[in-house]
Amino acid sequence: MSRKTLTLTLVFTLIASWSFAADSPRFRGPASDGVFAATGLMGSWPDDGPKRLWMAEGLGESYASMTVVNGRIYTTGMAGEKGSAYAFDLNGKTLWKTEYGAEHSGNGYPGTRSTPTVAGDHLYLLSSMGKAVALNAESGKIVWEVDLFERFKGENIYFGISESPLVVDGKVIYSPGGKDAAVVALDAKTGDTVWTSKGLDDPAAYCNPMLFDNGKHRQIVTLVSKHLVGLDPATGQVLWREPNEATYDIHSTSPVFDGNSIYVSHGYDQGGMLYELAADGKSVTKKWTEEKLDIHHGGAVWVDGRIYGAASKKTWYALDAASGEIVASIPRLGKGAVIYADGKLYGYTEGGDVVLVDPDPDNFKVISKFKVKEGSGHHWSHPVISNGVLYIRHGEVLMAYDIKQSS
Repeated sequence: MSRKTLTLTLVFTLIASWSFAADSPRFRGPASDGVFAATGLMGSWPDDGPKRLWMAEGLGESYASMTVVNGRIYTTGMAGEKGSAYAFDLNGKTLWKTEYGAEHSGNGYPGTRSTPTVAGDHLYLLSSMGKAVALNAESGKIVWEVDLFERFKGENIYFGISESPLVVDGKVIYSPGGKDAAVVALDAKTGDTVWTSKGLDDPAAYCNPMLFDNGKHRQIVTLVSKHLVGLDPATGQVLWREPNEATYDIHSTSPVFDGNSIYVSHGYDQGGMLYELAADGKSVTKKWTEEKLDIHHGGAVWVDGRIYGAASKKTWYALDAASGEIVASIPRLGKGAVIYADGKLYGYTEGGDVVLVDPDPDNFKVISKFKVKEGSGHHWSHPVISNGVLYIRHGEVLMAYDIKQSS
């Protein structure tokens, strides 16, 4: 059993023993890596898809995903030029809606980007105009708000800053891209500045900061416009930086980790690469580069020694994480978001197909699929799995599907 498999097994065992709290508190699951701790899910779906439990409409334009914590579902949406945060119960009933301010036009792609992060009693999000907002998760009341560009002298990026905050050790991590403040930490309770990344000035790059912890080193790892960087979570000290440039400075797939290894991927035919963190935690070395799996913004999944994702040209790939070699592929399946749960890959493609895929390289194929017909706009939101339910967001509509295995 690999270290990754063992770690996942232990995490899933712990989560199964907890209450429903901490189910999926951040974008792309408990660790924000697209891996969901769900079991007892259907091995295949009916031809017309799993049963839809409910649908909530009128949420506004959005590319955001959902978080599910303590029996509540949180997301964001844009109506006119204003963004709002929403809370629903598990039956799709709206519990509250809070308007928090202006959102960016997206230069032709309007809609909220930020998936709320839940930590303790608070909900944290970042508007595409750079406003950091903390809300009470129970009532939706705004607790504090900070204009990051004003405080840290950063500037917005072309499509509007797109980030789901990381909360670590009582601090909320953002990437405003200011001078000596490419990455910053605010006090989670007050919004006061705790630290800034002295010496790091890169603008933001559509990437979500991630917490890297291999048992020896604990770092915030993220991509800013020109670099892959590692920072001390306590002080913001830049521990290392590695040049990593991408077309249009778009790094919209967050790094994923296993042991000492860090994988990143970029769209626009650039592919991905694996880095190894040094024993002292102060540098990284590139181990391999692979060009075909160029994940634009659908996310990578790393399980059982393999890295999975959907390439820009619609082929899904499985890579051997040790070598970067392609071990399996599914042509023309569709560019889109990919996640993992209960031994299967789940995808939501730009064509509106929701797919269930066998990740076994010897049997890498689609098991089941159905098409999302409700909602409007691009199919860019990432799916979420919680308590046997698959959540799909398409523009102004949020849908819930029962994917529990029959008893």
